Amino acid sequence: MSKNIILITGGAGFIGSSLIKNIIKKKYNYKIISLDNYSTGTKRNHIQSKNVKYIKGDNKNIDNLLSKYKNDIKVIFHFGEFSRIFQSFKNYKKCFEYNIHHSSKVIEFAKDNKIKIIYSATSSNLGNKGKDENLSPYAWSKSKNIELIKNYNRWFGLKYELVYFYNVYGPGQILNSPMSAVIGIFEEQYKKGKPLTVVKPGTQKRDFTHIDDIVRGCLLAWKNGKQKEYMLGTKKNHSILEIAKMFKSKIKFIPSRPGERFGSTIPNNNAKRILGYEAKQNIKTYISTFIKNN
Repeated sequence: MSKNIILITGGAGFIGSSLIKNIIKKKYNYKIISLDNYSTGTKRNHIQSKNVKYIKGDNKNIDNLLSKYKNDIKVIFHFGEFSRIFQSFKNYKKCFEYNIHHSSKVIEFAKDNKIKIIYSATSSNLGNKGKDENLSPYAWSKSKNIELIKNYNRWFGLKYELVYFYNVYGPGQILNSPMSAVIGIFEEQYKKGKPLTVVKPGTQKRDFTHIDDIVRGCLLAWKNGKQKEYMLGTKKNHSILEIAKMFKSKIKFIPSRPGERFGSTIPNNNAKRILGYEAKQNIKTYISTFIKNN
């Protein structure tokens, strides 16, 4: 392969495959390696290109799986983690295994081989003045990785960028699965003529970001980043009930769940100030277009 390699963990997942597609479209002079264990990723997300190599395996084995490529990898986009709040209560052992043990191996690999890591942080630990990091196994595990990355930077000079995602939606999102996010859930319920299930009380607010904006923000962090934190949101919050009403469908309230947060915050303007990033897509327009096409 080329001497210039981009490594994407979770490259067969929603965000990873969208990033690969974008990189190929832009014709960067890089080869791409996807490392994925296919726990939620799928071969249906594979991009057919001579510039992409797919490797099946766990992140904990990254040293062995990528030993012959380590000197050529220029950046790691680390997306391959357990990524749902509610499911992290049901599967907390798997959440910790993937997000603590496996991720520490990826971070170590980046440190040892002097590779910049772009880490997909989460807005779920930003609310309530940072206290929400303890609301769920998922939020807690992500916050520990952020701490580890920052400390590895201080101790060992690890190069990094932290990109915070806000309820990512769009083409390629997970549908009809326990790991589906709210927009994917609503779309499937709408298409089947079922009431949209809104977790009580429905007033909890979220910022929803289109996948195209997320991918663009990740690439900007790689190219223009200065080892900071970037909030890749729209800076517009909508309640879950408000989103459900945009579908103009019947609504059914379901019981509240553990780990539910009632808001998220964007505590800095680094994405715009440093990266030149602003979200371009609008959730209202997206839902309106979805309804017209279904």
